Amino acid sequence: MLSFTHGQLSAICAIIGLSLAACSPQKPPAQAADTSSKPSATASQKPNKTIAISAIVAHPSLDAIRQGIIDELAAEGYIKGQNLTVNFQSAQGNTATAGQISKQFVADKPDAIVAISTPTAQSLAAASKEIPIVYTAVSDPVAAKLITQQNTPTQPNITGLSSQLPLAPQLDFMQKIMPSAKSIGYVFSAGEMNSVALRDKLSIALPKRGMNLVDIPANRPTDIAMATNSLGGKAQLIYTSMDNNVASAFESMVQSANALKLPIIASDEFSVRRGATAALGVNDYDFGRTTGKMVGKILDGTPVSQVKPEVMNQLTLYVSPKHAQAQGLTLNPELLKGAINVDTTPERKIDK
Repeated sequence: MLSFTHGQLSAICAIIGLSLAACSPQKPPAQAADTSSKPSATASQKPNKTIAISAIVAHPSLDAIRQGIIDELAAEGYIKGQNLTVNFQSAQGNTATAGQISKQFVADKPDAIVAISTPTAQSLAAASKEIPIVYTAVSDPVAAKLITQQNTPTQPNITGLSSQLPLAPQLDFMQKIMPSAKSIGYVFSAGEMNSVALRDKLSIALPKRGMNLVDIPANRPTDIAMATNSLGGKAQLIYTSMDNNVASAFESMVQSANALKLPIIASDEFSVRRGATAALGVNDYDFGRTTGKMVGKILDGTPVSQVKPEVMNQLTLYVSPKHAQAQGLTLNPELLKGAINVDTTPERKIDK
C-alpha cells in the first residue's frame, strides 16, 4: 500500500472532482503497522474466546476483510490458535447453504459471529436474536433491514460496519476516466439486496448526467460471461460494486470485457488486480481491521447494544494501466500520479 502526501491527495482529488476528506485513504496505522505480530495485550492476559465467521462466497476482497479481522483481534490480544478459536465457513454462493451454516453457528454458541456480505448477514440475523452478530462488507444495511434509517439495529444482537460508498464520486470518476461514455453497463445479482439497491440508485442518478443505465441480471456465476457479452454495442463502460456473484466469477467478466474493449470500473482493490481498469473504493484489509475492533470490544465484554453500527467510506483510488490497455483505454498520466498502481504494487498476502 503506497502512502500519500498531502500534495498527492490534492492532485488526485482535483482530477476526479472530490474533496480531500472524501478521497483520503484510511489512516495508515490500521494497515501499514504490523500489529498482528505486536499485540497490545498478550494472549495470556485475555480469556479464551470463540468466534464464527461466515461469507456468502470466497473471493479475494472478502478474504482480505477476514484477514484484517483476525489480524486486528491478534493486535488486541485474541490470537488465533492460542486463546482464540476461529470457525470459518463459506456458503460457496449458495443461499441455502448460508442458512445451514447460520443454524450450525447458532447451535455452536460462539462468543460472537461475523457475517461477511449482505446475504450472510440476513441469514444469520434470521437465525439468532441472542448471539452477538457483527456484519461487514454490507453496502446498504438499511435496505438489507439490518438497521433503520436512524442507524438503530433492527434487533438487539446486531451491529456492524457498512461500506456505503457515496455514489456521486463514483460517477464523477467514471466521467473523468471516459468523458465520452453515455451508457453504463451494470451486471448484477437480482438476489443480492445491495446490488438491486445500487441498480435503483444508478437508474435515477445517471440520466441526470446525460447517461443511461444498461442493467443485466445474472443470477449465477456461470451467467456472468453471457451477461457481460450482452453489453456489447450497448454500453461504453462497465461498473461493478460489491456484488458477490460477480466477484466470484470476475475473471469471466474480464475476459468478455477485454474482447469487447469495455473498460471495467470497480470499487475495490482486488477487482483491479483481477482485471478491472480502475476502482475508487475502500481498502478491504483496512475494512477488516475496523470490523475487528468492533468484534474485539464484544469479546472484551462490551454489550453488542453499546457497539454502534459504523460506516467506512473513505476512498482509495486503484488503477491498472495494463488492464486499461487490454480494455481499449489509455489512462490519464495525471491520474496515475496519485493513484495506487496495482501493476507495480505488491499484493498483500492473505492466510487461507
